[in-house]
Amino acid sequence: MENKKTLKLTDFQKNEENPFMKQAIEGIENHVVKKYKSSTGSDKKAVVAVADTDTGEVFKTSFIRQIEVDEEQFAKLYLANFAAFFNLSQSAIRVFGYILTCMKPKSDMIIFDRRKCLEYTQYKSDKAIYKGLAELVQGEIIARGPNEYNWFINPLIVFNGDRVSF
Repeated sequence: MENKKTLKLTDFQKNEENPFMKQAIEGIENHVVKKYKSSTGSDKKAVVAVADTDTGEVFKTSFIRQIEVDEEQFAKLYLANFAAFFNLSQSAIRVFGYILTCMKPKSDMIIFDRRKCLEYTQYKSDKAIYKGLAELVQGEIIARGPNEYNWFINPLIVFNGDRVSF
């Protein structure tokens, strides 16, 4: 019979900085592609100069375009590292779902509220929450932060926003 050790959060170190960051920066830099959009304020072709023929004064203007934005909360899951989710238990998936709701744009840290996580996951006790967190840490999807409320996310797996500008 196989002897499985129960995962505990205390098995994993606390971190003052995101332990995934060095690897993430290297990975992101390898996939950066420069693209240009026309009709923006930074595009010189979009700037029009108008001269007053009486005074010689030159005025500049640019095109403004209206865009539609989806205001629904979102996060990006990167397929290259999706295998990190393959062996997660239901409790880890539910806790990860809660973590997604905590993510802020362009941030690699979340503030974890255990009570809100219990409410989101519909668990009655902390045991399933801590089990899920431990699995997510073991899978290098998240990492412990400097205290029990702050956790780092792995931006190679999930991120809210543009990782290049991050």
